[in-house]
Amino acid sequence: MKKLLLPLLFAACTAAQAAAPVKVDGAWARVAVKGQDSSGAYMTLTASEPLTLLGAESPAAGIVEIHEMKMEGDVMKMRAAGELPLAPGKPLKLAPGGFHFMLMDLKTPFTAGGHINITLRFKDAKGKIETLPVTVPVSVSKPS
Repeated sequence: MKKLLLPLLFAACTAAQAAAPVKVDGAWARVAVKGQDSSGAYMTLTASEPLTLLGAESPAAGIVEIHEMKMEGDVMKMRAAGELPLAPGKPLKLAPGGFHFMLMDLKTPFTAGGHINITLRFKDAKGKIETLPVTVPVSVSKPS
């Protein structure tokens, strides 16, 4: 019985990933040193249909928010950004110095070579909420 279930579960997971309305590229999260209770996660999202990125959650952090960093005069400021629209076929880059996921109240420090799981939440044009689980590698800087 177990031998039959595993291929079925794998096929279901593969089909769910293939049907996801968003392609995720270049995902990574920044290392967090001991005592640091926050970090950032970055990726490029490309939707195949009009969507709104509502936010994310992760078992690695108590709070996950979409944040934006931008220059105001001579000062770099960061603040929660709320929802972000995704136009079909137009990549949305979440990167250092711009929009990104801010993970706060970390459960444990993020260590280089590890990974974290993040579930992205989207709303489609009809108001349906969809999720996409993403495994994100952790590194000191953007992997090449």
